[in-house]
Amino acid sequence: MSSFRRTALVAALAVTTAALATAVASPAPASAALPTAAVAVGDSFISGEGAGAYAPVVDVNGVAQGFPGWTAPNSNAYFCHRSANASLHRANLPGIQARFNLACSGGQPYDIATASASRTKGRQVAAQLDQLRAVAQTHDIDLVLVGLGSNNSTFTFGNVAEKCANRFIADAWTGWWEFWAYLNGPVPQQPCSDADLATPAQLDAATAETVAAARQLLTTLDQVDADGQHRIVFQDYTNPLPFDLNATFHSEDSRDDTRDKFRALGAERYAAGCPIHRASLLPGHHFSQGLGTLVQSTRDTLAAEFPTADLVYLNVQRAFDGARLCESAASPTGALATPIRLQDSPPSGALVTSLSGKDKIAIQRIANTCATYFQTCQESWHPNAAGHQVLGQCLTGAAATVAPAVSCVRAGDGSVTVS
Repeated sequence: MSSFRRTALVAALAVTTAALATAVASPAPASAALPTAAVAVGDSFISGEGAGAYAPVVDVNGVAQGFPGWTAPNSNAYFCHRSANASLHRANLPGIQARFNLACSGGQPYDIATASASRTKGRQVAAQLDQLRAVAQTHDIDLVLVGLGSNNSTFTFGNVAEKCANRFIADAWTGWWEFWAYLNGPVPQQPCSDADLATPAQLDAATAETVAAARQLLTTLDQVDADGQHRIVFQDYTNPLPFDLNATFHSEDSRDDTRDKFRALGAERYAAGCPIHRASLLPGHHFSQGLGTLVQSTRDTLAAEFPTADLVYLNVQRAFDGARLCESAASPTGALATPIRLQDSPPSGALVTSLSGKDKIAIQRIANTCATYFQTCQESWHPNAAGHQVLGQCLTGAAATVAPAVSCVRAGDGSVTVS
């Protein structure tokens, strides 16, 4: 795509044709071109979860919801966490006059065509396609950023992250024999495996759901877009953690994470933002790569079904290279993702930044706060404002490319290349 708009020559021909038609037909009132818009749909990696500066969100009843307090139901529309710092707002998009973030943290393929409020644990917002139709009434949609697949009917990113972090925390603070320390039975303490995160069958099912939702998106855009010209960018996911932790975080007090109880090491990794077994890291990257395959498959399947559609796959799996959590000894300083952070009970907004010196009962109480009020910890392991600035550069490249697929890679000096 050379430009979001028609070339001057094509525009001139259109004007000439219209003038000739007017000369031989009855007069008709002129209509002004609609202002151009870029729109974001999908889940937390698109909405701006973790980037702060969250805007009020209009709920399914048409009421704008601002921050409702830490003990409000997590289904409140505000917790879609649509950030003014999201990549859609950070990208350089020549010719775009307005931007609309319709994505919602926790969003699933189901939520594209159906109100999220109608499913279990869904937020109180209208279907994203209904929101898109409203935008199309006042704007000419030229670019759509899509982030779908990490949440679906069989697994969600939040559950995957919670599972692996909880196993590490339980392993660090509680002996395998201390069953009395758990209210609902013992928490597994072994590192996560590939099968713990998403099986091949689950990824296949998630792909089918994502393709179906994206098909509905393309069909709707063909119906409502003012001039029928729009680029759709399918972005995948970047892992907030490295393939291995910086050596600083390998052991503490002569204990590593392959033995029973290692509280000092557990506290050290939590403070750095990466409470995770080293052995869980590779399965985590296999999971991220599986999501990448899901997103690329969605783009390729729909390209075959809609041969004239302008569809681009944006691979961002290396966009945070060198700046992932615990990739440097200074983590979380300089990282492009948010550290895992919890709040104590009752939630007050004050984040627990250190678990040093806390016993297993305190750890359990803090963990239960996250389970009861998920909004207190849902920013964890998402791109932060600096991360979305990088993802905005990735989107800039994807919006301008002539290729059907591009990769966004961060170099050691911090520069970002899209090719």
